[in-house]
Amino acid sequence: MSTLNRLVLWNIDHTLVDVGRVTREAYAEAFQRTIGRPLIRLAPTPGRTESEIIFETLAFNDVVTTDDHLPAFVAALAEAFATRRAELRTHGRVLAGAQEAVAALAHVPGVVQSVLTGAVQPNAVLKVTELGLAEHLDLDSGGYENGVYSKAALLELARTRAGERHGTRYPESATVYIADSPRDVQAAHIAGSPIIAVATGSATEAELRAAGADHVLATLADTHAVVSAVADLTRL
Repeated sequence: MSTLNRLVLWNIDHTLVDVGRVTREAYAEAFQRTIGRPLIRLAPTPGRTESEIIFETLAFNDVVTTDDHLPAFVAALAEAFATRRAELRTHGRVLAGAQEAVAALAHVPGVVQSVLTGAVQPNAVLKVTELGLAEHLDLDSGGYENGVYSKAALLELARTRAGERHGTRYPESATVYIADSPRDVQAAHIAGSPIIAVATGSATEAELRAAGADHVLATLADTHAVVSAVADLTRL
């Protein structure tokens, strides 16, 4: 039987890693540099793209936005993360089972792994690289915040990129998204791809099931359960 080509797309924050402290500090610095005063309130982040977080954060802090705010804030945020490379290693952590799950899927024939994240590409790459997860991820195929597309559209873009890079086609049914929020579940549904939801973020298992996730796991700690869920959803 021929090997089935499958694409596994990982959400990063609260699915693979927790870098919340560094993220909050970087946003505070970027806000100060862009707006010229201290950040009071950061918008909720689960399942959102960087632009959504930025615009809502600006609104929460009574900033009247202009067309210049987003690119300036994104640039400042990337710089703020870059200067915190060491802090990512010190204060960030890989979530239970993430390293093992990524490594196990890398040994399944026909599987390519990348990321689908609301973070801008430089910050996303820093997170997985500094925390030792990049080895088995094709980061050039990933879907990243670019100020234009929703996560659902970024999923489609990642499928196209991966297909072009690997000389094959990844149908919707053979592309699995692994993430932690109901908004991610919604994005996968819009894009027509199955999703494994992990209750390692702010959403409970019950909330993820109610959102319509195809598989729900408490954590990634059971490597066999992760690999089996990918296999089941891609009809192996």
